[in-house]
Amino acid sequence: MPRPLWTGAISFGLVTIPVKVVSATQDHSIHFRQIHLEDLGRVRTRKVCELDGEALSQDEIGKGYELSKEQTVPITDEELDRIPLPTAKAIEIVAFVDADSVDPIRISDSYYLAIDGQVAAKPYTLLRRALERSDKVAVAKFAWHNRERLGLLRVREGAIVLHSMRWPDEIRSPESLAPRQVELDDDEIDRAVQLTDTMALDSIAGFRDAYRDALEELIAAKSEGREIPEPAEGEEQEEGKVVDLMAALNASVEAAKESRGEGGGGEATVHEMRPRKKTASKKAASSGKATTGRKAGASGKTTGRKAGAGKATAAKRTTGAKRTARKRSAS
Repeated sequence: MPRPLWTGAISFGLVTIPVKVVSATQDHSIHFRQIHLEDLGRVRTRKVCELDGEALSQDEIGKGYELSKEQTVPITDEELDRIPLPTAKAIEIVAFVDADSVDPIRISDSYYLAIDGQVAAKPYTLLRRALERSDKVAVAKFAWHNRERLGLLRVREGAIVLHSMRWPDEIRSPESLAPRQVELDDDEIDRAVQLTDTMALDSIAGFRDAYRDALEELIAAKSEGREIPEPAEGEEQEEGKVVDLMAALNASVEAAKESRGEGGGGEATVHEMRPRKKTASKKAASSGKATTGRKAGASGKTTGRKAGAGKATAAKRTTGAKRTARKRSAS
């Protein structure tokens, strides 16, 4: 079992369950060190005081809160320990909610809760069975690293998992990031739904970190003096190239079918993006605007940039001729 990160107890009404918190995840990332390129010596980070330029040891470093550029308030660990926290050594369950009601963006790190002594076996099992039978998750408060946190308890393969959660005010609103309103055809939406069905999986357990695999191969090749492996050739999409949305969806569906061995059944059907007819009211509202290069559909300006270059040029010449005629009549 990994080394416990925290020990305390789950407070479940009047029931107390002694537990140990252990990490539920492992970091398999490949980490690099900073080195001197000339002699491969390791470069270390020194902690230096900006006032006297002296390098400091860890026991000379403390905490401080900067009120302003000129004023800093020092805070000691003893002062932090004296702050009253009812959840200092307890994971206090405050509510039970449906799992679907929790926004995944609020979930942060995950930890397993292991029993701390045989006395915790029965209440631990009681809480686990209650969560399983009710199909709910528990919302809890707990203190960690001098900070009260919000957590979520659920069951995974017979063990209780603690998910650290962000407080509501820590989640930024995505309102300013939403795209402006665009028009979509029902055919495009239906085709996109068909693509999601074609790419559906029962589990994501088979996914691997391809970048880490390639990085390990690179390190092994250099350490053994072998030739560095060449990158796999992939399709590169031309930058700035406008793509017919429906044609891209059709091709994606066929590609997904082929990857599953279902067969494409022929070439993908290309949906021609044709301009929509405007109503009389829309024509009147847009009488002062040039409409030659505009096409209706989700891509908006896409097809106006394709194969319509000749029409756009003709429209520019016509507009220029009209302006010249107006100048002559005015003179």
